[in-house]
Amino acid sequence: MTGPAPAPTSSPLVRRLAPYAQRVRDRREPLLDLLLWLAVTAPLLLFHDAPAWARVAGVPVLAVAVALARRAPLVALALPATLSLAATPELFTSSFSVALLALSYLLGRRSPDVRWALLLFAALCVAGLALVLARRDTTLWEWFTLVATVLFALDLPWLLGRFRRQQAELVRTGWELAARMEREKELVADRTRLRERSRIAGDMHDSLGHDLSLIAVRAAALQVQPDLTDGTRAQAAELRQAAADATARLRQILGVLREDGDRAPREPATAPPEPLETLIARAAASGVQVELVRREALGLLPAEPPPMTAHALHRLVQESLTNATKHAPGAPVTVTVTRNAETIEVTVANPAPATADPVTDTGTDRGSDTGSGLVGLDERIRLLGGTLRARPLDGGFEVAATLPLTPHADPTATPDGLATETDTSREALDRARRRVRRRLLDALWIPLAATLVLGLLMLGFNLYTSYRSVLDADAYGRLHVGDPFSRLEPRLPAYEYDDETRPFGAPEDPPDTDECRYYRTETFDNSPVYRLCFTAGHLSHKDRLTLS
Repeated sequence: MTGPAPAPTSSPLVRRLAPYAQRVRDRREPLLDLLLWLAVTAPLLLFHDAPAWARVAGVPVLAVAVALARRAPLVALALPATLSLAATPELFTSSFSVALLALSYLLGRRSPDVRWALLLFAALCVAGLALVLARRDTTLWEWFTLVATVLFALDLPWLLGRFRRQQAELVRTGWELAARMEREKELVADRTRLRERSRIAGDMHDSLGHDLSLIAVRAAALQVQPDLTDGTRAQAAELRQAAADATARLRQILGVLREDGDRAPREPATAPPEPLETLIARAAASGVQVELVRREALGLLPAEPPPMTAHALHRLVQESLTNATKHAPGAPVTVTVTRNAETIEVTVANPAPATADPVTDTGTDRGSDTGSGLVGLDERIRLLGGTLRARPLDGGFEVAATLPLTPHADPTATPDGLATETDTSREALDRARRRVRRRLLDALWIPLAATLVLGLLMLGFNLYTSYRSVLDADAYGRLHVGDPFSRLEPRLPAYEYDDETRPFGAPEDPPDTDECRYYRTETFDNSPVYRLCFTAGHLSHKDRLTLS
């Protein structure tokens, strides 16, 4: 990726210089077009291999072509190509060669359409073939020259222009990728903040919700103490109600911090949670009837579980106790932890609650529960590769989970739905690079393949003309000096030895002859030839020559 980075448009200096830069761009294009017209017109004055009328007409035609080269590059190339074909059936002339090369390159550089360019090249070949067949003073060799001109003077520069166009697109794609990466950094920062908000919401729900529930239970127990005065009992009731109100406000805050579709927050692996015994003891001290039962398979060492598993286990028991104090006040809770060789199974169960009493009823509105606690627990446990089951049981409720001692999921993996634009941008850059490589290969193999095909056609045509230019010895013997050409023509081969006036290595033509024709004695190039010379339309000389 090359090229300077685009300047920020918000800079005051850039805004001040923008009108001048636009004015320079507006003046640069006409100047470049003028230089291009001078470059393609100069050969018309330097070379004279094209007819005078074509060179005179070429000056305004090339001016129109250069003027159209930006808006209609295909038409710009078709104008000089048509004029050059009208000047010579071979299409190639030194007078128009520079124009064909330059405008072919600009066609590939400025036009993304491939089909119309290929149709133009094919149309020139077909028109040249028709012109060769229609004129009696030309042969198929002129058409081969035209095809070679189309290949090397039109097609090859066009492919190079397309390659340069793809290079520019690659550079542009690279800068777009850089811009996307800058935007991606901002998106990553925003997503990091959102995940942090989700983690805070989870902590508030799990920790503060649990603590507020225990405060409400303690206030309810304090409210029914017999040795309290009415004023103290009223204050305890107000404290219990304040704890319930705080729990409700906490749920409202969670609704703001934790948006719909947020995944469960990941716990940091550096701060281990408090032991389950401490959590159970605090709940029991607050008036909750809770019992912890531990079961371990024989022979297992009392090793601590991994940090992520320990956090999930702590959150599970904490959330289950919070829900039990809210929805089953006064019911005993049993926490059973069973450790196996590869997993830890946790069950938190409570029977149906007894009739509500002021000691255990926290005053929480059960219908207002959003259920985000169990949803977060399920997501957290699934991230570890475990399972969570929550169901009513005999009028009560049971929460059971299986936690792996070796988490199967990668807790640092990017969550679903948080994919950034990096992959898409890199794929676009890779596609642009592949296009550039493909255009470079096209610029190499297409001319080579076309040259091979053209060479095979020329070789086949050469063999055909060699065979059709052989004059039979008996037919040669029946040719007599003085016979008119009109009588001899039906007996002569369709092609001569060479298109030139005299083959290389042949002696000078006899004096006072108008035309000499050469025919092969055999199909081989090194074989002797027959020479027939005509004067005033009659055969004047006939001889057999060996080319030196």
